[in-house]
Amino acid sequence: MVNYLDHKNLANTRIDPCRAREIAEAVARCRDQVREAESAAGRPEGSVRTLVATKTRDIGEIMAAIGAGVRLIGENRPQEIQIKAEGIAQACRERGFEVESHLIGQLQKNKINKVVPWVDAVESVDSAEQARQIAQRLAPGQTMKVFLEVNESGEESKSGCDPAAAYDEASAIAEIPSLELVGLMTIGTHVEEEAPIRRGFAALRELRDRLRHDGGDSMASCEGLSMGMTHDFPLAIAEGATEIRVGSAIFGERLFV
Repeated sequence: MVNYLDHKNLANTRIDPCRAREIAEAVARCRDQVREAESAAGRPEGSVRTLVATKTRDIGEIMAAIGAGVRLIGENRPQEIQIKAEGIAQACRERGFEVESHLIGQLQKNKINKVVPWVDAVESVDSAEQARQIAQRLAPGQTMKVFLEVNESGEESKSGCDPAAAYDEASAIAEIPSLELVGLMTIGTHVEEEAPIRRGFAALRELRDRLRHDGGDSMASCEGLSMGMTHDFPLAIAEGATEIRVGSAIFGERLFV
């Protein structure tokens, strides 16, 4: 159990009105920035979805973002999903919101059963073997959307499969009946220069395009490119992202890691 879970009540549903307003304003500001990036890239408005990363944020904070129009959230840690998912689902039912939830962090084999009832997609699948483990734990008739995470930056600290293996891994995942491969995911390289960041995003787009060109019907759903975060999402949008992942842009800097 990570330390911040001992210091913050993530199941808290209350929020100070000033804090709620601050979050709502950040949601509107981020929405405008995404529109500007879409326009600068010559892409239509609404072509990019914004996933709000809710790591270390309590239910009250998350519901403030949802109340401001957020409809896609992502959790990094299975422990947080267990704490918050039921409360968020209940609050959304009461307020008539339909919200999609993704797992965007690493998923260990022994945590799969605790995650799959609560998420609509797992973005952090790094191999066909892990995909099979997820499929084996789905309820009868249940399907799960997945992204293949690719370590385009090559940084050892980052998860995801080797780009050289990604084509074969994606092809194998697409053949698993209870899973729907809906796209690819990557984390941009952690540098100041724009060129290497864009190269990584472009490489993911090119891989997606090659899979769709070669894969026929089995790759029909593999359209998504989940790439770009608070600091680099305009570059990701310029390179074809269909989904960006932002957290601090909405909630501010985290007090916990």
